[in-house]
Amino acid sequence: MSRSQRRVELTAGYLLHHRPWRDTSRILEVLTREHGRLTLFARGVRGPAAKLSWVLQPFQLLLLSWSGRSEAPSLVAAERGEGGEGAEPLPAGCLLAAFYLNELLLRLTTRHDPQPQLFDHYHGALGALRAGAALEPCLRIFEKRLLEALGYGVELSSEAHGGAALLPDGYYDFRPGHGVVAARQRSGALRGSSLLALAAEQLSDARSLADARRLLQAALGECLEGRPLASRAVAKSVKRRVAP
Repeated sequence: MSRSQRRVELTAGYLLHHRPWRDTSRILEVLTREHGRLTLFARGVRGPAAKLSWVLQPFQLLLLSWSGRSEAPSLVAAERGEGGEGAEPLPAGCLLAAFYLNELLLRLTTRHDPQPQLFDHYHGALGALRAGAALEPCLRIFEKRLLEALGYGVELSSEAHGGAALLPDGYYDFRPGHGVVAARQRSGALRGSSLLALAAEQLSDARSLADARRLLQAALGECLEGRPLASRAVAKSVKRRVAP
């Protein structure tokens, strides 16, 4: 049976985004472990009588079933995954960061392209945030793993030209599309120890976090082709409002 005709039963997935459709329905963008990202039409899930409205929430592991004959099949069932109804919600302070992860996945992944490892990275990031992990290292590590999964990972152990090993006390520049090169001056450069810490996913100090953020934003910016992220704009707006 072809992909467009088959019925899928209880596959692990997350709701990334949804929008209204007709009077009582929604169009869902979901990320699944076995089938990648896809669009589902969910009928009768809006309104006070909708039985699935409490189930179809972001950042909760779901078991989804669907069927149909198009690129956007119809949802036929959904239930909570591990933890069920008792799954702990994300802390309020992590919600904007989690929406940022969702937006990255929506912008940078391709529909119907299964990437189980990327799904596991996303699942792990949400679990870490739910458990109280430090926000910045969690985001940076997910960004790094996302780039690697998409085939745009940055080589963090050697220079792009010549292949010389990065030195902890060295200073480097990152050139999108090329890689890491020795810096001509220290001002504004990335410290070698920061890049090695990112490679090891051990971001424990302010300098390594700041350098990782700069490098990863530049690498993601190239993948996004200059398109802004709504979640970043919201974060900046919130920061301006709460600033003394």
